[in-house]
Order: sequence, then structure tokens, then C-alpha cells
Amino acid sequence: MSDLMSIMKGRRSIRRYQDKPVPEEHLQKILEAVQWSPSWANSQCWEAVVVKDRGVKEKLKATLPATNPASKGMTEAPVVIALCGKLQSSGYYKGEVTTKFGDWFMFDLGIATQSLCLMAHHLGLGTVVVGLFDHDKAKKVIGVAEGYELVALIPVGYPAKESSPPRRRETSEFVHHDKF
Repeated sequence: MSDLMSIMKGRRSIRRYQDKPVPEEHLQKILEAVQWSPSWANSQCWEAVVVKDRGVKEKLKATLPATNPASKGMTEAPVVIALCGKLQSSGYYKGEVTTKFGDWFMFDLGIATQSLCLMAHHLGLGTVVVGLFDHDKAKKVIGVAEGYELVALIPVGYPAKESSPPRRRETSEFVHHDKF
């Protein structure tokens, strides 16, 4: 599975992990994938908090609703990466917002998240992007600085089981030519 399309098609949301550490060189490659992600005017508005401490992972897990299927993975995964975004940086020029949609940090962090997840999959690791949690409580757990938002928690580890791909819409169902 070396070509990019195979990597993209093979990536799944992994919610259960083996009790096996992530090699440090793999973790560095994953973080390098974030480093080289594109961003608005090269703002690189992301910050990543790498969480390995079980106690911190337990506190982060407590910020998820009990119904979140990623709950167990938060502590099973050997690593959780908390992706944060700097506010009023991406989408701004000379301190003024420049887009209809305001701060662009969520878009840039989405790109960085995809880069992270694809690299992890390429290295034989699983991830799931967790967005349903109490962001403010989780920010306090990991000490996110003023002027930043915690956007996603991403458990990283070796998948406990393989899953089938979900149904995808055909391109003909969402591609429009010249007009919507």
C-alpha cells in the first residue's frame, strides 16, 4: 500500500488499540506531516500537545460524553495528540480578518489533521479524530494558552481490529460542472 490513493482509501477511524507503544520515529514522522501541511499564507497556526501520560489521558477521556464511541480509545491508545489552533492568525492580514468565514484556523487544522491521520495509517498506525468533548475542560487539562483553541483529540496506536470501509458517494453524486 504505497501509493497515495491506496493510503487514503485504506484509512479508517480506529477506536480500539493494541497495548503496544508507538515507536518514537513514527511519532516524529506523524508530527513532520503536520509541519509540512499547507496553511493560509503559511501561518502554520497549529500547536500539537503529545499526551502519553495515562493520568492525563484519563482526564481527557472524562471530557468526552459516555456515549462517544472513541472513549475507550482515549486511554487504550499509547498516544493522544491534541491539536490546537492559534486564533486571529490564519485568514488575517495586518490584524484584520480577510474572509467571509472569519478565522481560518479550523480549515488549516483540518488539513493538518488529515496529514497526521494519513501518515499514521501509512506507518501502520490507527487514528480517530475526536471532536465531541468538552473543549474548555480539556483545554484546562493540557494547559492550552490564551489565544488558542483545542480543536481535536487524536488517539494514535496500533489498531486492535481491522474494519470495512464505509459506503462512499460516487463522484457523480457530488461533482458539478461549471454551475452547482
